[in-house]
Amino acid sequence: MNIKVTGLHLEITPSLRDYIENKLERISRHVDDLIDVSVTLSVDKLIQKAEVNVHLSGKDIHVETTESDMYAAIDLLMDKLDRQVLKFKEKQSEHRGAHPEASL
Repeated sequence: MNIKVTGLHLEITPSLRDYIENKLERISRHVDDLIDVSVTLSVDKLIQKAEVNVHLSGKDIHVETTESDMYAAIDLLMDKLDRQVLKFKEKQSEHRGAHPEASL
């Protein structure tokens, strides 16, 4: 899994990078086929914005959040991403498990 963390008008500190990587471990437990993760953090006046693009095999997921605190924005972002990944996984397993029986 490739993780790219970018900051717009913000310096990415090692503690911020570690916090993001620890939160992404929760996502990687749900899905084995994570290919690429791109996280963009930006600051515009008092608004802290966090975005993530996740490339899975068969699907690209984009999630973004805004908060007044960067760590709160990252927490909310990972919660939303977790729900999206679980939803994709459920749809994928339902699709693979649904094989209609051939009726005679």
